[in-house]
Amino acid sequence: MVLCFLIVSLLAALFTGLSRNRCLAAVFAFLFYAAQLAFALWIVLRGRGETVLSFFTLDNLGAMFHLLTAVIAPVVYRQSLRYLDTEPVREFRIYSLALIGLCLSVTGVYYADNAAVTWIFLEATTLATAALVYHRRTARSLEATWKYLFVSSVGIAVAYLGILLLSTAVTGNEGLSYRQLLLAVPGANPLYMKVAFLLILTGYSCKMEVFPLYTVGVDANYAAPTPASALISTALVNAGFVAFFRIYRVMAVSEVYDWCRNVLILAGLLSLLAGAVYLRRTNNYKRFLSYSTVENLGIVLIGLGVGGIGVFAALFHLAVHSLLKAGMFLQIAQVGRFFGTYRMNRTGNYLNLYRIGGATVMMGLVGLLAFPPSGLFVSEFLIFREMIATRRWWLLTVFVLLMCLVVYTLCRRFAGLAFRPEAAGTTRPEAISRTATWLQIALMTAVMVAGIVQPRFLVDFINGMLM
Repeated sequence: MVLCFLIVSLLAALFTGLSRNRCLAAVFAFLFYAAQLAFALWIVLRGRGETVLSFFTLDNLGAMFHLLTAVIAPVVYRQSLRYLDTEPVREFRIYSLALIGLCLSVTGVYYADNAAVTWIFLEATTLATAALVYHRRTARSLEATWKYLFVSSVGIAVAYLGILLLSTAVTGNEGLSYRQLLLAVPGANPLYMKVAFLLILTGYSCKMEVFPLYTVGVDANYAAPTPASALISTALVNAGFVAFFRIYRVMAVSEVYDWCRNVLILAGLLSLLAGAVYLRRTNNYKRFLSYSTVENLGIVLIGLGVGGIGVFAALFHLAVHSLLKAGMFLQIAQVGRFFGTYRMNRTGNYLNLYRIGGATVMMGLVGLLAFPPSGLFVSEFLIFREMIATRRWWLLTVFVLLMCLVVYTLCRRFAGLAFRPEAAGTTRPEAISRTATWLQIALMTAVMVAGIVQPRFLVDFINGMLM
């Protein structure tokens, strides 16, 4: 099955790149997404636990995020067809290939069972994302592309230094597979382990969009076509998290685990603070949603830091966030097309001008606010409960204060989009795709269902990632 997926994917990518017809290129691209979804479903239903090609293990952690990517990616590409309807065929082919390249790269990250192989695929995501960021070929996109390449390459290099130091700390270990590291770290040098953890967290932060290198992801989302930003803020962020979480599990069996958790709480709070502050300062919807990603990933790091049920909550939070953020980015893509701008002070009255779209924004707002029945309510409640159980009162106080600031800003910004009288300008109702809107509603409905019902198989599936 794995070889079939690779062969179909490579052939689909090849014919997408060679097609001289826009429709034909789209057909081959959708063939790739169909193969990806079929492969993800096969792993979830039958293929978990299998080791393939020596360096990849099809486990629960990779399977969940792969399935999320396989669901989100075709929705992103479907909307891209409408969003890029005036693009020349050559530019459309490059965009399609970049999306396929990003999906293949993150899939490699999800299943890599070796720290060095994970690093290689994360570097591949940098190249695919850079092609998406540079798509518009403007001075702004060129600047964002070079910044993304430079900062991401430096970040990945820093992470690799951490991986090398980790391998040095583990005496007698002959490889960098995560299973070998798990067996060897209990006797490792604590100082080396601490420095390695800091380097890896700092390096991978450019992919996870957390403190300190979160700004490069915000700039990439701002410059890339908005549908592509939906994939960058979900699949790529998830890939960075998976790469880091595998290191986190290695550290969990070492004597520096408590120290690592304190570092994660600090990094999470700084990410949450940065997201809360810049949410108030930005006047662009794409940057706004990007800083929302920074804020939510800060919550994920805090969940890992508090430990206990907080680790389960972090994984659940990230899964639900992926569906929600993809739906919101895709709806904002329609807002930009409808009003001809992403500037917040030039939009308004969206709920009356396009009722289904306005209702979708309000649905997404409830989700981002973590109000019931949002799935984010469940994860944040579990993190709150773990803070109280471990008597981290100072952390709970700071967390609640920052979340109040986030809630206020989200309500103010999106309520303005829905109800504020629009600024003088021309709207383009013909730019709206009702089919795309219903797909966004489907993604957000899944988020709401997850907040009401958490099936036993889903709970067991996530718990399987913690073993």
